[in-house]
Amino acid sequence: MTLTTAVPTSATDPFGDDVLADPLPFHHELREAGQVVHLERYDVYAMGRYAEVHAALVDWQRFQSGAGVGLSNFRREKPWRPPSLLLETDPPGHDAPRHVLEPILAPRSLRRLRESWQQTADDLVDSLLDRGTIDAVADLAEAYPLRVFPDAVGLGPDGREHLLPYGDHAFNAFGPPNHLVEKGQAGLPEVSGWVGEQCARDRLTPDGFGARIWEAADRGDITHDQAPLIVRSLLTAGVDTTVHALAAVIDGFLSAPDQWELLRRDPGRARVAFDEAIRWASPVQTFFRTATVDVPLGDAVIPAGEKILMFLGSANRDPRRWTDPDRFDLSRDPSGHVGFGMGLHQCVGQHVARLEAECVLRALASRVRAIEPAGESRRHLNNTLRAWASLPVRLVPA
Repeated sequence: MTLTTAVPTSATDPFGDDVLADPLPFHHELREAGQVVHLERYDVYAMGRYAEVHAALVDWQRFQSGAGVGLSNFRREKPWRPPSLLLETDPPGHDAPRHVLEPILAPRSLRRLRESWQQTADDLVDSLLDRGTIDAVADLAEAYPLRVFPDAVGLGPDGREHLLPYGDHAFNAFGPPNHLVEKGQAGLPEVSGWVGEQCARDRLTPDGFGARIWEAADRGDITHDQAPLIVRSLLTAGVDTTVHALAAVIDGFLSAPDQWELLRRDPGRARVAFDEAIRWASPVQTFFRTATVDVPLGDAVIPAGEKILMFLGSANRDPRRWTDPDRFDLSRDPSGHVGFGMGLHQCVGQHVARLEAECVLRALASRVRAIEPAGESRRHLNNTLRAWASLPVRLVPA
């Protein structure tokens, strides 16, 4: 490949353990280097500034998803699983699955879940207050989504422990085949097999998201072959991302206790708090696109067929877009963040995640006077996700 001389280069491995543990210094270097940077280690292009990342996300014609949203190029390599009909297709193949899911996961459709989800959150927080010191990851951020989301999809009670390792491996696999991918390979047949089985019509309850997807197949809106793949997309991306976002919002309040006081005084800011955590921490850090044509960008040109790594986390802290970007601040409007993507492929399940977060934060705000650190926190490394493995906190009752 011939590089345009105007393209700056970087020898840093963005999937190295040190960068995954603390990506902020590399993000700063990436943004300052230019509009687009060539990553020598993987021979791909990278964008770290908000303007360029946002523009690429909404320009599906020139920056396609159909060649895979990970490092692997589906035009040249066979994927380890069937491509996601939502993340890894472009129009027209993307249209029908998206049109089926949007009304199922729309805020109006989710209203029926609000009361029961709020009660579940209230009960969970009450039980955690009895303990005082908890791990905000395992006891709250994982426990709540694993309780309500599989129910909403229509899964039975057994085997839900497979969802987190499956999702973790799927997001690791968007990166290079490093030790994080190897770690998940051993258990993959069991967890992947279980997830695949849950997508079958006869394994789903008649009142969940999954059943409505199969009903869309009966109407002819999608094919019966597509239905289980769409259900699988929900199970792949609908748990880990919310888990890590909930942990991120707790971490945000630990970093800025005054913002917790603000939420307690005004619980109506719960959704703003969640979106600010998505901006501030960006649980989904990166996604790839593939150039369909030569794309001019400033003085550079991204050649057709080349992979582009978009650093969503870097864009969400770009000072060109955000004032005081490193501060977790409930007084700002975070709605322009790219943590859920943007444009045609924007996360279709974002309203589900927001409802889960709102229920949890309202339960906490009405019962907890302070959230205090209670031990050493520990990061969980993933090629795509920014996550906590452990976040010990003390809940001080109101």
